[in-house]
Amino acid sequence: MSDAASPRSAAAQLRGYAEALLMVAASTLLGLALAPTWGNSAVDLLYLPAVIATAVLAGFGPALFAALLAALAYNFFFTAPHFTFRIDNANDVVTVVVLFAVAAVTSQLAASVRRQARIAQAHAARNATIAGLARRLLSCTNEGEIGEVSTRQLAELFDCNAVLIGGAPPPRMLASAPAPMRLAASDIAVAALVLDSGERAGRFVERSVPTEWQFHPVKSENATIAAIALARDDGTPPIRSDQLPLLDNLLDQVALALQRGRLEEEVREFARIRERDQVRSVLLSTIGQDLKPRLQAIGSAVSALRRSGSADKALVSTVGSEASKLDRYLSNLLELGPESDQRPLRAGDVTIDLLRRTVMRGGENVHLTPKQYGVLAELAKHPGRVLSHAHLLRTAWGPAQEGQVEYLRVAVRGLRQKLERDPSRPLLIANEPAVGYRLNVG
Repeated sequence: MSDAASPRSAAAQLRGYAEALLMVAASTLLGLALAPTWGNSAVDLLYLPAVIATAVLAGFGPALFAALLAALAYNFFFTAPHFTFRIDNANDVVTVVVLFAVAAVTSQLAASVRRQARIAQAHAARNATIAGLARRLLSCTNEGEIGEVSTRQLAELFDCNAVLIGGAPPPRMLASAPAPMRLAASDIAVAALVLDSGERAGRFVERSVPTEWQFHPVKSENATIAAIALARDDGTPPIRSDQLPLLDNLLDQVALALQRGRLEEEVREFARIRERDQVRSVLLSTIGQDLKPRLQAIGSAVSALRRSGSADKALVSTVGSEASKLDRYLSNLLELGPESDQRPLRAGDVTIDLLRRTVMRGGENVHLTPKQYGVLAELAKHPGRVLSHAHLLRTAWGPAQEGQVEYLRVAVRGLRQKLERDPSRPLLIANEPAVGYRLNVG
């Protein structure tokens, strides 16, 4: 507890004892007024409200003092011989003893109720403080906003300067309050120590280091993701020992907000990447639709010139070669896609993983020849779509074999033998007569 709190506590205790004295004095005066009419037998009960009130208002110490004063006052004013502390009657001795015992027990019970009420009030205030910070942090969407809100709230609650240091190496300041401030290189070094060890360090804590700040870790599960630095301009401790539980709870809320902010940032980044990939896919598809027919037209023109024999053979060969390369480059470009789109494809009990180039049936690996895998992979890239014979041949065998449909039939027959439950009635690889094949995944 700070030095400033001690005089206030001492003054409160003295005030409590003074109130106890006044209440017992008031009860005595009331008893002296009532005794001539009602007698002394009921006067002792007048002291109990004074003891209870003292216990509720000032605590157990002043209440016990009030109980002792009540017993002495009753003995002095209301037991024979009067105005002395000597008691001649045994009944009066019992009355004084019982009065003190009842007053002491009552004061203890009342003080206990007062103590529990104060604890409940303190817990309610702490919970309200934690809930208030959590509510304000909910509206924050990034580390900067979280840092501004958390440092401002901590600075107001503990009446000190607050700085939030991020945990990403090297440590960096995220925010400060109540005004922008800078940390020295030695302070940053202490912050790095706290981030690495996960323990408090700095001034007025067990792990004392040469710095004006007090550093506390901000933890998420077992990791330290940030640190908070606290200090007062007058050099007094920014946090009392009895305030550490509250600070820890507040820092837990800051940790949750930082984790939530990072997750939201990751989600936004993923959405941006996903949107970019979708735009790229659409662009590539458009390029393919625009260029493929033109490249095919060039290839057909080259074939016609070769058959006619009237053109320069070297020039025709060069044009044909370059057109074939361009067509192959375009095909490879269209096959490119985000890795997230290359998830294993499931068709019944068959799993096709294009990324790892594996095919499994019923949990067991299936060995395919290079041509068989080339045909299956091309079908898997376009599940449910009919791919022409020429397309599949060009992909698996190259442009020079586009007319060799028998090659494709042999490869498909082998795939059905290895993958279909009943190759005579294929369900996985369907034939579209005179067109091509389709991979069924439904």
